Amino acid sequence: MTIRKYVIGLDFGTKSGRALLVDAKTGEHVASVVKDYAHGVMDRVLPDGITRLGADWVLQHPLDYLDVLEYTVHEALAQSALSRDDIIGLSVDFTASTILPIDASGVPLCAYEKYIHRPHSYVKLWKHHAAGKQTRQINELLKQRGVLDQPRYGGKVSSELFLPKVLQMLQEDPEIYAAADQILEAGDWITQLLTGEHRRSASTAAYKAMWNEEDGYPVDVFSALESRLEGITETKMRGDICPVGGKFGELNQVWAEKLGLLPGTAVGANVIDAHSGMPGCGITRPGQMMLIIGTSSVQAALSEEPYSGKGILGGVKNGIIPGYYALESGLAGVGDIFEWFLTTCLPAAYKDKAAAYGLNLFRYLSDLAGKYRPGESGLLALDWWTGNKTPFVDAGLSGLILGLTLGTKPEEVYRALVEATGFGTRMIMDQFEEAGVGISAIYACGGIAEKDDFLMQIYADITNREIKVSASGQTAALGAAMYASVAAGAERGGYNHIAEAAVAMSRIREHIYMPNPANVLLYERLYAHYQRLSAYFGGENDVMKELRSLRAGS
Repeated sequence: MTIRKYVIGLDFGTKSGRALLVDAKTGEHVASVVKDYAHGVMDRVLPDGITRLGADWVLQHPLDYLDVLEYTVHEALAQSALSRDDIIGLSVDFTASTILPIDASGVPLCAYEKYIHRPHSYVKLWKHHAAGKQTRQINELLKQRGVLDQPRYGGKVSSELFLPKVLQMLQEDPEIYAAADQILEAGDWITQLLTGEHRRSASTAAYKAMWNEEDGYPVDVFSALESRLEGITETKMRGDICPVGGKFGELNQVWAEKLGLLPGTAVGANVIDAHSGMPGCGITRPGQMMLIIGTSSVQAALSEEPYSGKGILGGVKNGIIPGYYALESGLAGVGDIFEWFLTTCLPAAYKDKAAAYGLNLFRYLSDLAGKYRPGESGLLALDWWTGNKTPFVDAGLSGLILGLTLGTKPEEVYRALVEATGFGTRMIMDQFEEAGVGISAIYACGGIAEKDDFLMQIYADITNREIKVSASGQTAALGAAMYASVAAGAERGGYNHIAEAAVAMSRIREHIYMPNPANVLLYERLYAHYQRLSAYFGGENDVMKELRSLRAGS
């Protein structure tokens, strides 16, 4: 008789967190529980209801993560009716770079009454872009030193990364900075709490904080940037680096009791949520591109050689799948753009008709937009509503719709927005291929990929690649569960390598989106125009930034 063993993947996304309980041998989803963050995404005001947040601030409350952690694990265990003896490991994936300051006891500073009115005491979410000034300061220093092209910097540092957010805290609220015993990624914080180990994951350290295996952090850059950062890697960033796929530690007594699990259960090194989707999709070798589509998107592909530049990070070896480099980029906004359009631009009549047909607005608009052939609306858009990551690495860029007339219909605009995100995806894929990473097929996952046939067919036509979709509705969580199985090891019923886990536990849907040859030709023409628009507005023309400064009153 085969003794079944199980693992838990804990996935912390932008709006919610989830626990996925998985059969370690088959990948079967035994239980899945999702819980929204109580405070949601805070971009206007702190929980005190008084303290207003400035432009581009995006925060969260870290105690929401603990509520999600306890609730989802307990519910998953209850749904499964499994014994805690059957659970051999758990692992976390988390959005990044999502950072917070904590005290020596591991308590977030925002949990203290004296700090609840201080924005810098809270979690800075990955899409917090208020550190623009600090980002420019960092890039100028790196440019002066002639090191921007080094793989760890990717050609240009983004405001989404760890260092700009830390520097912003130091410069704008030095008291919070001084009070922090550690400043760390939220994924590292959760994993430290679970194990009591003061370590950090190679995933976030390498991709978000400029660390590499050869010589660690660029400490000389940190100190040259700001004298008060001297020694930060031994203090507020301290901790040895746990490799991806490694065992971070074991579940301690405190959290074992809180979660209803056995003390000593293996805890894997946490990984960036998007990166977790790669093994979750079954990608273990070059030639396949992962595409996660949700509020934003992430693209990644394995490579034998390093590459870095134009917003693509690919100088980290063993960062996702041991033995390979992984090139990674994505779009700053996808689902966020569509939601904006439906929320602010759609006539009430469309909402009424969708309700009458028993359809949600996305499905209703997709049905209408699907009646048009590529280019028929005469519209073309740039998908920069939340800035551009590749190739310009510029959060100051903004969206554009070209070709509007008095006859333009909402469904035509919606289609143009979908196509724009497809063109942005194609541009990143082309950059991967220019770097020597051939893409023969795309493996997609995420909420939109799982539900939106209209968008997926457009993406297949624009990229001229077949697109396969993960059979799991929680692909990142599944990937985290795979890493948990590796942390547990083969002797306990898991695996010794993440590639083994991915082969055994991942599944792909039967339906494959195949490119339509006629649409491919039409989209090639539109893509050429998209590239020209992109070069024009992302280059020397500064109209978008001028408009943004006027809006900010500067």
